[in-house]
Order: sequence, then C-alpha cells, then structure tokens
Amino acid sequence: MTTPTVHEVVVIDDHPLFRKGLIALLEAAGGQLRVLGEAGDGLDGLEQVQRLKPSLVLLDLHMKGGPGGLEVLRRIKSAQAPPLVILVTVSEEVEDLTAALRAGADGYLLKDMPPQELLRSVLHTARTGAMALSGGLVGLLAAAMREDTRARSRGAAMLTAQENRVLDQIRLGRSNREIAGELGIAEGTVKIHVKRVLKKINVSSRTQAAIWALSHG
Repeated sequence: MTTPTVHEVVVIDDHPLFRKGLIALLEAAGGQLRVLGEAGDGLDGLEQVQRLKPSLVLLDLHMKGGPGGLEVLRRIKSAQAPPLVILVTVSEEVEDLTAALRAGADGYLLKDMPPQELLRSVLHTARTGAMALSGGLVGLLAAAMREDTRARSRGAAMLTAQENRVLDQIRLGRSNREIAGELGIAEGTVKIHVKRVLKKINVSSRTQAAIWALSHG
C-alpha cells in the first residue's frame, strides 16, 4: 500500500475569519494537505512562499495594503519552479478571472462554494496540476475567450491529429502521466506535444489551454 502524497500549502488572505476557516478545511483532508504557513497580506505571503517553498498556494485576489493578489501571483510565478497557485476570491468579474489566468493562476475558486466542493477542487489540482475552476465560471470564461482576438480555431492553429488528442486530454484535466497512458505514448513525448500545443494556440499555461479548448470544441 503506497503512502499518499502530502501537499504542502501556504494560505494568503487578508480576512482572518475566512483564512482560519480555510486552513481548518484543508487540515481536515485526511492528512493530504499540510498548511506550512499563513499570511494576511501580500508581502508576508511572498516572504513565506520564498522561505517555506510550498507546492501549492491559496491566494486571495483583492487584499488591502501592499501588493494585491494579481501582483503576488505574478511574482510567485516569475520564480524558478514556482508552486501551483489557486485564487480563492469573492469576485465573479470576468476581467478578474481572465487576468488571473493570464498571469499564470492554476485555478480560480469562489469563496461561496460549498466547502467540500472547494476542498475537492484544491485536492484535484494539488494531485494532478489540472486547473481548478468554479463550475459557474466556465461559461463566463468561454464567452470571454470567444471575444479574445488572440484566440484562434483549431484549424487556424494547425494542430496535428496527435496534438488535438493531447489538447482534449488537457481539457479533461489529465496529467502528463495520465495522457501518456490514455494515448499509449511516452510521458516525455506528451511533454513535447504539450509545449507545441501551448505555442500554437498562443497561451502560456495548461490552465489557459484547457479553457481555450472548452470554447473551441
């Protein structure tokens, strides 16, 4: 019997009550999530991420004082081998959602989600690297991306048949290992295909590729 991987987390949120509640929820996940640190502002959060080197950061979008969530996200993602970062916020504004994903967010969850649903989303992203996105936001984001002049059709992107299959697997939230098993190819080959797909559809992350695929069939 294999021992489950423990994912180490830093929580950054300027609302103490929500932050403490979120930490309690994470710690109730059967030992799968270990909270290394918490911060009530962006600067403290950045220091903790740099010092503690978590594998996952849960980050509020709008925080008072210091750098806001988007700036914190950009700084975290500019580091070498950055952790996964999921925005946890009250904002359902499409501008906030698309800005977060373009800045490299690995997920965008709403604070009013049912707690167990939020926890399941966090765990899935921690395990697989797949994007975490509140269900009600998928249609909103797809509509926004249809208006994005950078978005192109699969045909215009000149994806090969195999690249299309890989993109479909990314859309389903599958990891490179899972894609390799599904398509019967080496994991290293999957990595090459993923890199090419991102370049061809003009996005910078798997999360953005998955969202792009949702609105392009």
